[in-house]
Amino acid sequence: MKITDWAIIFVLLAAPVLWLLQLHTGDVREVHRLQVRYTTALHTAVQDAASALNLNELQYFEMGYSSVKYMRADKEQALSAFIRTMSVNLGIEDDDLSLGSMMTYIPAIVILEYDGYSIYAVDESAENLSKTPEISHRWRPKKPYVYMDQLGNSVSFTLDDALTAYESSTGQWYRGKLDELQRITSIPLLQDTNTFEQVRRFTIVRSIEDELAGYMNRHNEYAARLGMNYIFTLPILGQEDWNNTLNDVGVLAFLQGIPVGDRYYNNYAFGGGRIVQSAPLIGGVDDATGLKYQYRDRCAHRYRGEQIFARRRDAAAQGYFEAACP
Repeated sequence: MKITDWAIIFVLLAAPVLWLLQLHTGDVREVHRLQVRYTTALHTAVQDAASALNLNELQYFEMGYSSVKYMRADKEQALSAFIRTMSVNLGIEDDDLSLGSMMTYIPAIVILEYDGYSIYAVDESAENLSKTPEISHRWRPKKPYVYMDQLGNSVSFTLDDALTAYESSTGQWYRGKLDELQRITSIPLLQDTNTFEQVRRFTIVRSIEDELAGYMNRHNEYAARLGMNYIFTLPILGQEDWNNTLNDVGVLAFLQGIPVGDRYYNNYAFGGGRIVQSAPLIGGVDDATGLKYQYRDRCAHRYRGEQIFARRRDAAAQGYFEAACP
């Protein structure tokens, strides 16, 4: 056979393979594009929801709490922000049918509050006019972070060292900081600070995970009624994510079961909601030289303060140089 005959045979054999590889490469690119789109939408929505938690917060209304981690979480504002951002990023903000379909892929949204957590998930409501129970997403009652030992003592944790404790031997309830209750109670957990912190974190994480596992199973029943064959499960949440989350009020949301190529999208995202207030930027004058400087509180003893700025750029525009302080 001539070399041209072999070339023709090679092309006939290789062409279908190359065509299939091209199709597969196109599928892989499309899967990657969808995964990036869904991940971006989820993380953006969670961050917007976390930011919305404190839109109506007025700290001076809550003088009973002395913790900077405390804030009243506005769950409805957070939920609205989450759904709005998700729908905009997915291009379905004006499509009620698609919005309803989107919620079938969201098995749970968790609001981690200062002294407990709330879960938005599917649940059965009371019977409607047709005498059948309705299944839909709704907020479940807020649950505290509670630990109980073998002696019958119970401790309700918060995101810091403030707590409410019941001492079974005396029948007394106590509320305060850990160092305060260590002196007036004999509850074993409160006597060792390191053990207390480990148990506090473990209790919060385990409480939320156990509750979420139950709602994931309930969501499977809901999805099965809609004809979905995907099994919703609680993914393994990274310890680093939990550590960051337990330092703040925030939002945890799951997005699962969306078909992407020959697989399904499965992801979650955390978002912190507390506003961190930085030290004020002060514009002051050095009386010895007459020069103007911008500085934080640690330099206050050096200069005569004149005004406060939000940003260094604003202070610089008014002629204030940055002060060098140890």
